[in-house]
Amino acid sequence: MRHLRYVAVGDSQTEGLNDGDEKTGYRGWADRLAEQLAAEEPRFRYANLAVRGRLAAQIRAEQTDAALAMEPDLVTVMAGMNDLIRPGFDAPAVTAELEAMLDAFAASGARVVTFTFPDVARVVPIARHLRPRVLDFNERVRAAAHRHGALLVDTFTHPVTTDPRLWSADRLHVSPLGHARIAAAVAEVLELPGSDGSWTHPLPPLPPIPAWQRARTEATWAAAFLGPWLVRRLQGRSSGDGRTAKRPHLQPVQVTGP
Repeated sequence: MRHLRYVAVGDSQTEGLNDGDEKTGYRGWADRLAEQLAAEEPRFRYANLAVRGRLAAQIRAEQTDAALAMEPDLVTVMAGMNDLIRPGFDAPAVTAELEAMLDAFAASGARVVTFTFPDVARVVPIARHLRPRVLDFNERVRAAAHRHGALLVDTFTHPVTTDPRLWSADRLHVSPLGHARIAAAVAEVLELPGSDGSWTHPLPPLPPIPAWQRARTEATWAAAFLGPWLVRRLQGRSSGDGRTAKRPHLQPVQVTGP
């Protein structure tokens, strides 16, 4: 099936953070997927409405109508992680926001793709208390996807999704390799030509890391990334304050490389 109009909605992962930088611009898995789709269809157009820091309710309120107005035939929806890591996470409420988006996009006739989340306890050991939330929310996402006929990229079930090489130093955003794997995962569920399950394959084993080095790494990470994140939460600020979508309109796609 060929796609002519693809709209990506979501937060920082879909915006493409850490696959590029503020100077060069961010690419990300959605851009990578769009490049693959554009290579198959010269009439293809792509918009990316995702904005870093957005909660699920904000994504629904700010991006759903804008996406529907473009009459997409493909929509990807990645939402909920910014909610999940905050105190007071309300799983039914966040699921309702996600389900409202899936319902609206499916009703428009678009193919819809959504996602479960990896095991955060393996990505950020200090956040292992969040694992039950992830397990519960992922089950809710699976059920919502089934109800609305959405395609599902089930990241949790594949151990490679927690490999540190797929994550950036901040452990909140995936690395360029992680973005490439997500793009490949979406290509597989869309059954694009040349796609397969190789995105689930493990990377070569890493050498053992001494306990003292792991402890030092955790302390360094907490000082560099956890501390500033907590300060923003206490101040009521978001990394997305003042930000708008990087690609708010359907446009042709220039293929940039692997």
